[in-house]
Amino acid sequence: MEVPVDEGHFLSMLLKMMNAKNTLELGVFTGYSLLTTALALPEDGRITAIDIDKEAYEMGLEFIKNAGVSHKINFIQSDGLQALDKLLTENPKPEFDFAFVDADKPNYANAFHRLIKLVKVGGVIAFDNTLWFGFVAEEEETVPVHMRVNRKALMELNKQLASDPRIEVSQVSIGDGVTLCRRLV
Repeated sequence: MEVPVDEGHFLSMLLKMMNAKNTLELGVFTGYSLLTTALALPEDGRITAIDIDKEAYEMGLEFIKNAGVSHKINFIQSDGLQALDKLLTENPKPEFDFAFVDADKPNYANAFHRLIKLVKVGGVIAFDNTLWFGFVAEEEETVPVHMRVNRKALMELNKQLASDPRIEVSQVSIGDGVTLCRRLV
């Protein structure tokens, strides 16, 4: 639900090292990762922020405004996959340097199929929570029932990403796991 501070700092440094200017965030919640991204981007940087829950986003909006970075954010209230489909229809040319995904875990793989078309070659797609409390390494019967759907989806995503020749993958064990996918082609 919320990015831990050390993960936020890590992503901020990554964005700065990449010289990212145009990013996408799928799943905003109260906006902590959105704020850290906005602070990391240059003054003319921009973020397309997508979340179905505008009320949660508005909870953190005051902090974003106080930090002086609200002008960098284009918030879209929408289902994530529908918003990505619309972005692909409007501009099928890859334009994003970086995408951060932290919503709708069962649809991470579907989001990846869209994001690979939206992120530039050399750009990065980051999936949050890919270790899922360590449950991706546990036998299914030891995992609480309410955690199994997301566990299965994340395990399938991890396998899919590991075998995709279009990307280079790194699993970072920060927070609850972040999988970084650098687009190669």
